[in-house]
Parts: sequence; C-alpha cells; structure tokens
Amino acid sequence: QVQPVESGGGLVQAGGSLRLSCAASGRTFSTYAKGWFRQGPGKAREFVAAISWTGGSTYYADSVLGRFTISRDNAKNTVYLQMNSLKPEDTAVYYCAAGTLVGTTLRPLGDWGQGTQVTVSS
Repeated sequence: QVQPVESGGGLVQAGGSLRLSCAASGRTFSTYAKGWFRQGPGKAREFVAAISWTGGSTYYADSVLGRFTISRDNAKNTVYLQMNSLKPEDTAVYYCAAGTLVGTTLRPLGDWGQGTQVTVSS
C-alpha cells in the first residue's frame, strides 16, 4: 500500500508562492505516474496536475496552467508542486496520489494521504 505524505502548505497572500512536497512510504512510489488534486471548501476533489513516471510528460488543469509546475525526484520517491501567482480560489486541501495517466489527467490508485492546507488571502 502506498501512503503519501504531503507537506509545504500554509497561509500566503495573493500573488505569493508555495512549494508542496509529497513523499511516499510503503512499496515503491516511483514507477507510477503521480498527480496533485485539491478540494476547496464545499467543493468536490478536483485534478490539478500530473506527471508521468519518467517525468517527461506533465499535464495541468486549465485553472493552474502557467502558474503551477509539477516535478518529481524518483530517487527520493517525492513529487513536488511549485505554485506561483496564487489566487484566493486556489485555497484548498491539496493531496497527491500515484496512479495511471488517462488522457491528460490521472486516475489515482486510491491511496490518499492527509493532505496539506493551502490558504490564499486576498
């Protein structure tokens, strides 16, 4: 079982930046595609970004394209999400997941961590 552990969230003003990290314990994380999802207040969980297992392909939701960058370090079993030009609507709990790429999104395996809270003030 893969158990992701997200970190790096916090409170930031609009226009600011944060870098999220996600490490995995348990069986190897590195051979799967990985992605970030988020769940805002009163909203369903939504896809944010995904990266192939080699790191050669990346995919983004339209709402974050050009502002967020996903990357991974397989040697450390870690995936990152650099978030720039943050907006109040980016406020959410952010989760990472391993899974399979389906088109331009990620189908998660279903092993979710606790997430990390990102709050963007206006």
